[in-house]
Amino acid sequence: MTGQVLDYKIAIGDWVKRRLIHLPGIMKIPANGLDIFVKRDFLTPDECTGLIKLIDAECYPSEILASAPDPEFRTSHSCNMRAEDPLVSQIEAKLNGLMGIQPEHGEIFQGQRYEIGQQFKPHHDFFHTSEPYWEDMARCGGQRTWTAMVFLNVPEGGGQTEFVEAGIKVTPRTGNLLTWNNLDALGEPNPNSMHSGCPVTAGVKYVITKWYRERPWFYTDTRIY
Repeated sequence: MTGQVLDYKIAIGDWVKRRLIHLPGIMKIPANGLDIFVKRDFLTPDECTGLIKLIDAECYPSEILASAPDPEFRTSHSCNMRAEDPLVSQIEAKLNGLMGIQPEHGEIFQGQRYEIGQQFKPHHDFFHTSEPYWEDMARCGGQRTWTAMVFLNVPEGGGQTEFVEAGIKVTPRTGNLLTWNNLDALGEPNPNSMHSGCPVTAGVKYVITKWYRERPWFYTDTRIY
């Protein structure tokens, strides 16, 4: 079973990479040891505005799986989108259609709101298997593979997404999708996928984020991280 899981993680990384390279309108960003892509205008302005309204209506202080001694580590607000909402369903279909990953491997996407001074310090989206939370994560889909994130607006200042090890910083642009593989060519967690949400210095920043798993995912709680 271990070999089968590892083979899938290798295969899905390579398959999605090859798929994205050949899709029109997608650019591979030059980065140190990281497969990362951008697609401009993936969502329309109306879709972005609609998602922002949903986030504002139901967001709560963002949480993290592992304990962090730094209270400023993640200070944004989050919102787990409701799958039954027509707009959410529409965006889910667009994300899955672009990525080409089986829909059942995807977590329900999450919205995030960053106000002035709020941030998410350098972190990985993959799960650390040495942490106490890993047993629960292993039961509900296993390791995260690809992340797909869409900027819903342009804050007046700050709010870039910085990949500190890969050596790139991406500026928010309304409707742009950013996607990357959290694993390396061997299907193992890739340290070069470390990234941060830089502090917003003016205005408000909105994004949505969808994570994909190595196996079909299902809820174990009412929130995702």
